[in-house]
Amino acid sequence: MQDAKGAAAKYRPLIAYLEGYGIETSIVAARSYRDAADLFASGGVDGMFSGSGLAGTMIIKGLADPAVRPEHPDGWSTYWAVVLAPKGSPRFTQDPDYFVGKRVIFCSLASSGEFYYEAVRAGQELGVTTRHASSHGAAIDALSRGQADVAIVKNRVWNSSKARYDQIVRVGEDPGENPNGTLIIAKTTDRAVAEQVIAALLALEKHESAEAQAVKDSLRVARYLPTGLEDFRFTLALLERAGVDETFAFRFD
Repeated sequence: MQDAKGAAAKYRPLIAYLEGYGIETSIVAARSYRDAADLFASGGVDGMFSGSGLAGTMIIKGLADPAVRPEHPDGWSTYWAVVLAPKGSPRFTQDPDYFVGKRVIFCSLASSGEFYYEAVRAGQELGVTTRHASSHGAAIDALSRGQADVAIVKNRVWNSSKARYDQIVRVGEDPGENPNGTLIIAKTTDRAVAEQVIAALLALEKHESAEAQAVKDSLRVARYLPTGLEDFRFTLALLERAGVDETFAFRFD
């Protein structure tokens, strides 16, 4: 459920790091945001490193609590949606009419994808043809090949790849920020174990072991930050505008 194929494997160094604290863990990779949502909601995992859309949805449904999020070595720990279109396209100003008659591509169940689109659309029928990409990078690539008129993607992915797409420009963006890669803990998880995991992750910054360095290098994380509901205030509002409530079944009709 990460932004690129094989990205879930980057979390594997956490297993050895947490073993140093006497915590046995295993990594379960999901092939899509939807698969991850179903896995978490069914009790298949005790915690999940998740984009803010899924994390916020689990919070709204009363299934999870936010715990920590990573801070990148460059100092950022949040992200937002950007709207991309071919060079020469008009600016997007949060008006849903911008999408009328267009082919729009995005990742399912992403706050910088489908959730953002649904929040802007606010239930209006726009005559839009939507496509669901397997990743933010795949959405950008589809736009570059003329398979879509607009792409909605994560700004961090666009920033790292835009040099390859000289015919695509950012025409707008979400004005709010979402916590990146947050670890959410299932309400059913043993709280003592959850607190051990949280403490170990918060200690990563000053830990000088080889295992800690492997985590920092693999995940490109400087440290983990305590993360609570206040950090999700914009995300939760976005999800509510998109129509997410405790009955949401991880699918839009």
